[in-house]
This record gives sequence, C-alpha cells and structure tokens, in this order.
Amino acid sequence: MTMSDPIADMLTRIRNANTAKHDTVDVPASKMKIAIADILVNEGYITKYDIVEEGNFNTIRITLKYGADKNEKVISGIKKISKPGLRVYAGKDELPRVLGGLGTAIISTNQGVITDKEARKLGVGGEVLCFVW
Repeated sequence: MTMSDPIADMLTRIRNANTAKHDTVDVPASKMKIAIADILVNEGYITKYDIVEEGNFNTIRITLKYGADKNEKVISGIKKISKPGLRVYAGKDELPRVLGGLGTAIISTNQGVITDKEARKLGVGGEVLCFVW
C-alpha cells in the first residue's frame, strides 16, 4: 500500500494506540514527523519519542501519556486538517484556535513546524497540519 498521507497515518496510529491504551506506538520516521513528535512532547501530549534504527529505515517510537489511572487520556482528540487533496493554509492573521486556545494547532511554516502560539508570536502563517486537544 502506498502512503498518500504519511502525516495522517502517523496521527491515526497515535489515535488508535491511545484508544487501545498502548504504552508506545511506532511510526516510520521523517523530518516532518519528528518535528510533530517534538511539538507533542513540548506541549505535553506525549511523554517522549525515540528514534529507533531498523536496518535502512528509522522508526519513531512514541511513548504515550495517560493520566494517573491510565483511563484518563491526555490526548482526547487529534485531527488532520490539511489533506493531500485539500491543502489548508492560514495567513498570520487567521491562525486557527483549537477549543478556544485549549488545544494546539500544528502548522508547517517557513520557520519550520511550529504551534499556532509560536506562529502568532513570530507573525507567520503556513499550512495547518493538524489539531490536537
């Protein structure tokens, strides 16, 4: 199966592993996915991620994060916004707010992959990759 949208695949794997209460989930690595994993760590949605080398390929092993009793999910939702068939761009003045600022929008800008908060601070727009809350 060819992957038309590797980012959506990564988000789906995280969502599924989260629903199934797995501790870790593996996704094929790419610079963009590592940047997204970085944001998820910084924003407190996941515990950590490691790059695992498997032969010629690298895999990102994401350690999911749960509340005290493991029934409490830290990520309650994760949604891909920009798709290969329909790219979604936002200018610096129309950056989305997720749940009134409670969630995080991940945006791919010319400054790299950053959160909506950073994009506002830097005054840049870009492609709206996904929402996490």
